[in-house]
Amino acid sequence: MTAPVIVLGSGLAGYTLAREFRKLDTTTPLVVVSRDEAGFYSKPMLSNALAGKKSPAALVMKPAATMAADLNATVLARSSVAAIDTAARRITLDDGQGLGYRDLVLALGADPIRLSLAGDAADQVLSVNDIDDYARFAERLEGVRQVCILGAGLIGCEFANDLLHRGVAPMVLDLADRPLSRLLPPQASSRLREKLEAAGVAFRFGVAVARVDHREGGGLRLQLTDGSALECDLLLSAIGLRPRTSLAEVAGLAVERGVVVDRHLTTSALHVHAIGDCAQVEGHCLPYVMPLMQQARALAATLAGTRTPLAYPAMPVVVKTPACPTVVCPPPMDAAGIWKVDSDEAGLEARFVSANGRLLGFALLGNATPRKQALAAQVPALF
Repeated sequence: MTAPVIVLGSGLAGYTLAREFRKLDTTTPLVVVSRDEAGFYSKPMLSNALAGKKSPAALVMKPAATMAADLNATVLARSSVAAIDTAARRITLDDGQGLGYRDLVLALGADPIRLSLAGDAADQVLSVNDIDDYARFAERLEGVRQVCILGAGLIGCEFANDLLHRGVAPMVLDLADRPLSRLLPPQASSRLREKLEAAGVAFRFGVAVARVDHREGGGLRLQLTDGSALECDLLLSAIGLRPRTSLAEVAGLAVERGVVVDRHLTTSALHVHAIGDCAQVEGHCLPYVMPLMQQARALAATLAGTRTPLAYPAMPVVVKTPACPTVVCPPPMDAAGIWKVDSDEAGLEARFVSANGRLLGFALLGNATPRKQALAAQVPALF
C-alpha cells in the first residue's frame, strides 16, 4: 500500500494544502492530524466574529467528518505528534501509534507570545489564537464592560474594533508610539487612531503592563511600566505570534525564526515540508492569508509530481477595522525609499517609493482602499 501524505495541522494552511493536493491527486492516501476537533474554520475570522454575532459553533464551516469525506482523507482529531523520525519517514502520535509517510507537511501554526508578568492574576491573561481560545474568550465576555488589549498591531486593532459591537470599551496598550507602527507610516497610523478613537477605542502608548492582580469585587488591576494603574474586567494579549518550531527542532530540522524551507517548501530533511505560520521562506515569516495560499498551491503541485517553486507576488493585507477600512502592502524590510502621502477627509493613500520612483509598498485608508488592485499591480514581486 502506498504510504500517505500526512499533514500536521487542520488550520487554514493544512486544509488549504489538502484541498489543493486533492484537486491534482485523488488517489494517494491523505492523513490530517489535528490537535483540536479538526473542523474547518478560518482563523482570520476570529478577530471580527463578535460583530457578526458568531458563536464558536457557527464559525465551523465543516466538521471533521465532512472534511474527511470531501478530501477522501483520514482525519485524526484531538491528536498530537510526539516525534518525527525523518530517516524512517515515520511519525509517532502521543498515544504511541506510529504512522509512516511518503511526504510529511508541517502546518503547525504559531503560538501567542507570552509575557512574563508579576501579580496574583498573571495567569488570567487571555489570547485568541484558535477556535477553542475564542470560545473561552466569548464565554468570559458575558457582562464585561471594559477590556484592556496588549498590543496595537494588526490583531489588537481588529479585536478592539470588534469589541465595540459588544458594547465593550476597549483600552489598547502598546510600547510603540502609534497603532500598526510596523506596517503604516506615521500619517496613516494617526488616521487609523483618530477613527478608532472616534468609534470608542482608547489607546495608551509608550507603556506596557508590569503586573496583573485580582481586583476586590472582581476584575483586574493592572500596574503599568510608567507607574500608573488601570482597572478592567478582562485582559487580552495580542502582542504577536511565535512559529511553532519545537517539534521540528527535536526532529533535527533546520530552525531559525520558523521552520526553514526552500522555495519548494522543503525543510532540511527530504520529504518533509512546512507551510503557513510555522514556515520561514527565504528569511520571511509571513502570518497572512495570501502567502499561505501561494504556499499551498505550490506545494500541492510539487506533492502531486510537478515541482513548483513558490512565488510571492505583491500581497496586500486587509485590516479588519470597519471604523477605518485599511489595506497595507508593506515594503520589504530592507527596502530603501520614502513614504509619500496624499490625504483628504475621506481617505489616505501612502506610497513607499524608491529613489528612482519605483513603487515598493503602499497603505490605503478610508475611501482610498478600492485602489488596492491597481497599486498592487505596480509593486514588484517579493520573489
